[in-house]
Amino acid sequence: MDVSSKLIKIKEDIEKACERANRLPEEVKIIAVTKYVSVERAKEALEAGILHLGENRDDGLLSKWEVLKDDAVFHFIGTLQSRKVKNIIDKAEYIHSLDRLSLAKEINKRASRKMNCLIQVNVSGEESKHGISPDGVVDFVMKLKEYPNINVCGLMTMAPFTKDEDFIRSCFRKLRELQKKVQDLNLDYAPCNELSMGMSNDYIIAVEEGATMIRIGSALVGEYNQEV
Repeated sequence: MDVSSKLIKIKEDIEKACERANRLPEEVKIIAVTKYVSVERAKEALEAGILHLGENRDDGLLSKWEVLKDDAVFHFIGTLQSRKVKNIIDKAEYIHSLDRLSLAKEINKRASRKMNCLIQVNVSGEESKHGISPDGVVDFVMKLKEYPNINVCGLMTMAPFTKDEDFIRSCFRKLRELQKKVQDLNLDYAPCNELSMGMSNDYIIAVEEGATMIRIGSALVGEYNQEV
């Protein structure tokens, strides 16, 4: 199935989920996760109407940015090493994986403008996942006041890969509750309007629970280096 057909299906799912949650579909940004596919496949996604592309490695982002920079908004969605910040800082519009002060310091140092950052939260508590603990989110946000080039535009999480939909839903709901706590701080540098949560296997639940960004790879562009 081509990207256009897959996108139609995803948008239909989003519309139904928004109707159940009393939301507008326009509130949800679809990020095509193109980390496993070719530039040509990413270009097909853009031609189908996608605007946002997500990459989890600096070299992957750079290779696609060189070709598609005039047509796409790039999101860095993977774990970001401090030494790699300089490679992506003027190319990505969003960084979804801010999870430590050392990384905040490097982003602040390298950025020539306010950088849209989402704090990665390990809501599920899985040792295999990156991110700060839910209990540490507010304190972390307060400490980011020292970094004027960082705009905390939202929170991000990854739910466990499980068939337990109730547990998945509880993880997304917890992130939304944390978002409210950050918003209640009324900090100019942390509007926290975005919730980046939901992937190919759980984006419908994420939308029902308030996601404003969903990161779709295999269900949209595939999961290997497709040339067509």
